[in-house]
Amino acid sequence: MDLSTRATAQEQMDAEDLSPAIYARVLAGLARVNVATLAARPTVGFLARAMQGRNAFRLLDVGYGDGDMLRTLARWAQRHGKACELVGIDLNPRSEDIARARHPAGAPIAYRTGDYADLVNEPWDIIVSSLVTHHMSDEQRLSFLTFMETHARMGWFVNDLHRHAFAYYGFPLLARLLAVHRIVREDGQLSIARSFRPAEWQAMLVQAGLDGVAHVRRLFPFRLCVERIR
Repeated sequence: MDLSTRATAQEQMDAEDLSPAIYARVLAGLARVNVATLAARPTVGFLARAMQGRNAFRLLDVGYGDGDMLRTLARWAQRHGKACELVGIDLNPRSEDIARARHPAGAPIAYRTGDYADLVNEPWDIIVSSLVTHHMSDEQRLSFLTFMETHARMGWFVNDLHRHAFAYYGFPLLARLLAVHRIVREDGQLSIARSFRPAEWQAMLVQAGLDGVAHVRRLFPFRLCVERIR
């Protein structure tokens, strides 16, 4: 794989004909990978920075998968005495049932199926996503950046991967150690190849009119994130 340019092949988990049972196994495997790779830490760190001096927030998580990020943010808010309303939106209708099955009793989380663009009339303090933007086309990503900048009153955060050779060649070994489904192993490596490098994100921010407004952050291990705090 030539990592000097982004891969464009489609990931298997995005296939419409993937069975619900396999999709559930894939999401469970991704959740294990997320724990092993400290995937939630960048978003939690952003939330802590964005909430300094603030006591309540309404958050939208775009592409929530099995809901693991929403559950992590709910626990953070509870530990820090922050009142919150957390909403997840996911295009895949199979995600909602999976997330609801793992929902902690009493957690202030609502799981929805649909397109984030349909939520323009709702008030959002914070908008986040994790491992979503590399699935989008260039046009979709630009629209997403514009949506977040327009509708996130406190700020927004993109948590995605860094296209890096060590991550690309090392991921299959990690996936085998975690005994995840074959699709997780193959899609995970492809996700790294489909993801970005800092200069590419910077160019996207310039195109969106967000140069100097939002900031690209490299975070361990092999995360490339974009942060905007008002």
